[in-house]
Amino acid sequence: MLHVETDDLLSLGTTTTPKMNFKQISKRPMVYPWLNTTTTHQLPFIHSRAYFHSTPMPTPPQSTKTNITATSDSSTNTVGTAKPIQTQLSHVQPTGEAHMVPIHKKDVTTRTATATCTITFSNPLSLSLIRTNSHKKGDVLAIARIAGIMAAKKTSDIIPLCHNIPISQVRVRMKMIGDDRLDVMATVLCEGKTGVEMEALTAVMGASLTVYDMVKAVDKGMVISATRVVEKKGGRSGDWKEHGWEKWQE
Repeated sequence: MLHVETDDLLSLGTTTTPKMNFKQISKRPMVYPWLNTTTTHQLPFIHSRAYFHSTPMPTPPQSTKTNITATSDSSTNTVGTAKPIQTQLSHVQPTGEAHMVPIHKKDVTTRTATATCTITFSNPLSLSLIRTNSHKKGDVLAIARIAGIMAAKKTSDIIPLCHNIPISQVRVRMKMIGDDRLDVMATVLCEGKTGVEMEALTAVMGASLTVYDMVKAVDKGMVISATRVVEKKGGRSGDWKEHGWEKWQE
């Protein structure tokens, strides 16, 4: 519990230094989620010099592995069977040093990952120029698609601990919504020993940054947001899909 002395509080409009009785303590409820209760601790008015009291505070429970089973029920929008949640970072050794995860003992399987992001325009002219292919730099969507594909193939050069994966396919798609929004989606496929989530994320970001670069002359207020993986298939951890996400119609 934190106790604070108040010997340097100056009262407003005077040069005197009032002394606050140290017993004048406010009680404030503190909420600890792991206790499912509200605990009241004594907290003084905070000012000036502080020191700590040895009153024990509640401690959270130790984390435990949790088994989660996902189903293919359309009402849950999940796919396959999820493995137990991993509670440790695979890229960090017990000593705290970062390292590349060894994958030589893993089986080669078909793996896919899909990522999306959203570009929101602040100037309606931006999407109008894209829609009519009237931008002076050329076809924005076509160039952005190529940029996304190239970015996916360079992922291991950008992300330090990513493996260099032999990618089988990269597909980048874009969808215009209203007069101020462009959604970007990338799906990456490979036959390999590790997943392609990072390649999918890099693809949508490469495509989105290219759109920004080509359109910034007329709209510097664009916002790139909601970048995330929405689906992955294959590998030891099983299949997974973001709750509520639906595939785009062809």
